[in-house]
Amino acid sequence: MRVRAQIMMVMALDKCIGCHTCSVTCKQAWTNREGTDYMWWNNVETRPGAGYPRQWEDQDHFKGGWTLDGRGRLRLRAGGRAWKLGTIFASFEMPTIDDYYEPWTYNYSALTQAPLGDGPPVIRAHSRLSGRPLDLRAGPNWDDDLAGFEVACDPSARSLEDQVRLRYENLFLFYLPRLCNHCLNPSCVASCPSGALYKREQDGIVLVDQNACRGWRHCVAGCPYKKVYFNRTTGKSEKCILCYAGVTEDGRPTVCSQSCVGRIRYLGVVLYDLDAVTPAAETPAQADLVEAQRDVLLDPRDPAVSQAAQDAGIPHPWITAALRSPVYALAKEFRVALPLHPEARTLPMVWYVPPLSPVLDSLRAIGYRSDDPAEVFGALADLRIPLAYVANILAGGEVRHVEAALRRLAAMRTHMRRLELGQTTASPSAEVGLSAEQLERLYRLLAIAAYEERYVVPTAHREADAALQGHLDEQPLRRGRR
Repeated sequence: MRVRAQIMMVMALDKCIGCHTCSVTCKQAWTNREGTDYMWWNNVETRPGAGYPRQWEDQDHFKGGWTLDGRGRLRLRAGGRAWKLGTIFASFEMPTIDDYYEPWTYNYSALTQAPLGDGPPVIRAHSRLSGRPLDLRAGPNWDDDLAGFEVACDPSARSLEDQVRLRYENLFLFYLPRLCNHCLNPSCVASCPSGALYKREQDGIVLVDQNACRGWRHCVAGCPYKKVYFNRTTGKSEKCILCYAGVTEDGRPTVCSQSCVGRIRYLGVVLYDLDAVTPAAETPAQADLVEAQRDVLLDPRDPAVSQAAQDAGIPHPWITAALRSPVYALAKEFRVALPLHPEARTLPMVWYVPPLSPVLDSLRAIGYRSDDPAEVFGALADLRIPLAYVANILAGGEVRHVEAALRRLAAMRTHMRRLELGQTTASPSAEVGLSAEQLERLYRLLAIAAYEERYVVPTAHREADAALQGHLDEQPLRRGRR
């Protein structure tokens, strides 16, 4: 067992209001430079919807992530070394500018310097790429709140179009914030011929070495989440850096986390077994990938894990932070968080608590008793958001994982409602495998947790960093297969 530490994020989708504050603050902090016009390291998508870039989930077209060969071993969907050598100057699986949008601006001086006239001055959008006038047809948030209107363009809604359209009178939508997943088995790292992308061993954050990048863009094609971008001005690839300077050095949360209006984000440290990463990614059955990734995460309360972490040179504050980690609690202890498209086999480290709201009021409206756990659990299939659709996004199409998470969330709400009303009937905790105390802790974490409970990131000490770096220099970085 080789223990490593990883910064992980969990987002509770029920609390996202689609305000895009996270996207705007990230844009202002990191991508307001020349050549980054179209880059949104953090974006918020309306689901159902085409996403950004459009239809990024369609791996039959974009060929991102990993698959298994005939012998059950990992291989890149986009092809191996020979294919990359043949397409080193042109990757056919990379999104085009039309899949994003052509960035534009306006000649604002025409407004301020226009001569007097009979009517108000008018300016037109013109392209930041060509400078020509542009007829606006797409943008970074073009399908915001459209939901069912975009269902035909949503790869996750395939075979569910009729179900979605039949529920149009009770139109459902939810918001899906996305950023780089800083995966345990990153296909972007394995796709880079020059080795410019690398995964930091001290915290698991995936970065791009700008000096080593040659602009071949195979990383863009290799990422199944399309969260690596190409800067046309510098000729280099860029991506979310998880605000690593503030997170791992000062113990501050990411910019998107700090600015989140809905308080949907949780940031913390998890410990994982490096030796278990490849076997988990090579799990044969797609339905078992969620549990396989959960098994990679180690219990920091286990004395053997704690000792192995110390032997691996992980600083004590990081081990302590793992003990209080909110992301470990949501993903492994309470088992209500799920990974984004686990079928890509990258083992992403940004997870999501699936949406349950509105539930109690809507259940009463269709005749269920909201205080009866048996009826609440039985009504999950009648929620406005089809479980199969959520499963296509967060569980590789396996509905049982989503249903299990929603049952725990429903049990938490039912239990807390009974406490508030002073009811003495039995708690539904036993039916979901959580104690009453755990349900109350889950409620506190998801509903009323303070700042220091949602973001548990240790402050790095210079002397500890030096000792850790000396230890890591003795151990070669383990790279994925290409």
